[in-house]
Amino acid sequence: MADPSAFNPQLLLSHKFPETTYTYTERDVAVYALGVGACGRYAIDTDELKYVYHEKGQQFIKVLPTFSTLFSLGSVPQGKDLPGFRFDPRLLLHGQQHRSIQASSFKCHLSLAGLHDKGKAAVLEIEIRSYEEGSGELLSLNRLSAFLRGAGGFSDPSQPFTYRDYPANQLSAIRVPEGPPYAVFEDCTQPSQALLYRLSGDYNPLHSDPMFAEVAGFPRPILHGLCTLGFAVRAIIKRICRGDPDIIKTISGRFLLHVYPGETLITEMWLQDLRVIYRVKAKDRNLAVLSGFVHLHGLAASL
Repeated sequence: MADPSAFNPQLLLSHKFPETTYTYTERDVAVYALGVGACGRYAIDTDELKYVYHEKGQQFIKVLPTFSTLFSLGSVPQGKDLPGFRFDPRLLLHGQQHRSIQASSFKCHLSLAGLHDKGKAAVLEIEIRSYEEGSGELLSLNRLSAFLRGAGGFSDPSQPFTYRDYPANQLSAIRVPEGPPYAVFEDCTQPSQALLYRLSGDYNPLHSDPMFAEVAGFPRPILHGLCTLGFAVRAIIKRICRGDPDIIKTISGRFLLHVYPGETLITEMWLQDLRVIYRVKAKDRNLAVLSGFVHLHGLAASL
């Protein structure tokens, strides 16, 4: 538990985070797509080849909507970058992420969206707004929550500190319907999936170093949560959007449990007007690892 005298939450609330720049190339787009399983089962999958190859040149390949989750890499601070706030980075787990639409080259503005003392842990909410250089157009918004084990206990337990800089009702509760899903998609992660995904910029050794993973309480390295999210959204694009990623409007996901590279993932989808509720299970363990919802601009013509 954190030492209450070592952290003043007001220091963090008043902190101004530096602006960062995120740029990418067509190669980055293709490496990311392969990292989240595109063409993993069939190299010339007509639904997914467009994310890694185009007959007119690589500049024409499509960008998966979850690619925008990478914009937070390098923007999100580590413990040493937060005034008065210290935590063990080996114990950081992603909690929840929101995003809407991606584009080209960006200036990323980061702000503190929430901070909550949970006693033995703290929940840190970060918002990253990405603007197109030149025009200043807002192109994407990422909001993530990090559950920081060992970083709580900095406030009075009878009145635990909590702060949120946006209406709580913006986060809709994720309730999986009781009836059978509208669509189901099964996909296999590869034993080397995390090693491939990390090439997109998330080099946390929790996903590659067996000794580091053991310290964090896992028998072996685990898959990046945002990689699992990429698998889920690919499944929705395949089964609901009929291969058209531009139908995706916004994405929300809550990570429930870790995934081991090599596991088979089953994505269940329920269609409610222009909203898709989804749940991802690790097949062999029959455990839910991710749930969330996706809002669509419209429905595919064949639905």
